[in-house]
Amino acid sequence: MTSNPNFMNQRPVILDFDRSVGELPDALHVDLADRQETLRFGCSIANMEAFSRQLDAVLPAEYGTVFMGSGDFHHISWPLIRRLRNKGPFQVIVFDNHPDNMRFPFGVHCGSWVRRVAALAHVSHVHVVGITSNDVGVAHAWENYLRPLYAGKLTNWCMDVDTRWATRIGLGRSFKVFPDPDALIAHFIAMLEQSPQLTYLSIDKDALSPDAAHTNWDQGRLLEHHLNAVIDTLASHLIGSDINGEVSAHEYATPWKRWLSRADGQAAVPTAELILWQVQQRALNHRLLARIQGC
Repeated sequence: MTSNPNFMNQRPVILDFDRSVGELPDALHVDLADRQETLRFGCSIANMEAFSRQLDAVLPAEYGTVFMGSGDFHHISWPLIRRLRNKGPFQVIVFDNHPDNMRFPFGVHCGSWVRRVAALAHVSHVHVVGITSNDVGVAHAWENYLRPLYAGKLTNWCMDVDTRWATRIGLGRSFKVFPDPDALIAHFIAMLEQSPQLTYLSIDKDALSPDAAHTNWDQGRLLEHHLNAVIDTLASHLIGSDINGEVSAHEYATPWKRWLSRADGQAAVPTAELILWQVQQRALNHRLLARIQGC
């Protein structure tokens, strides 16, 4: 296993689609406001491939943690992970309140990208940690991509949701269910310590309780100290990371994006709350970045 000791010392990157991240020390700032409508929430494969080529043109060979703004951009993790193929094999750990492994027939979106990462040859396994969403419940079972689950390349770490349907179709090993965050994180860290691997870490802050950070998605139950415990356990095994889950306002010009956003329950956030939540989020970003760099 070849670690990347320089990763923690590299400049963070802000992929600035929505102006929500704010300032970070010594960050490489990439202005992508003109890409927001095209990529936010979801996009065609052609548009994602065009953006991937843009990333190749603007990002240096080595860089630190990538901040991408709203969780509506979480599918940007796919090209970020794909471009690290020369550092593989490595596992991917995703903190998220949702599996991000849901069917989407129109390309890729923030809820469907995980199956594409699991299909990458240089990714050994994907762990999605902190799910409380009914997206993995029986009512939405048919919406989950089953191939990465049957292939043994994807594990969902869950709370507060009944996943017995998965056991009935032979996928019980791919769903770990716990009564509370402490139990989940304790078992997850024990697994990491038993089998240390190079790791890419992706954090969507909707996995956190609103007590830790407010987002405009339905949220989970984890707290900041749970993230810190996993980051500390990974230590020098980290070869890349990204953080999203900021709060920002955007009025879609694309009709299907307006419809899907409303269907997913994304309510508008009043301006006063938006400002307060962004202040909270930015302080958390600084702490998480310091934690990752401290590894």
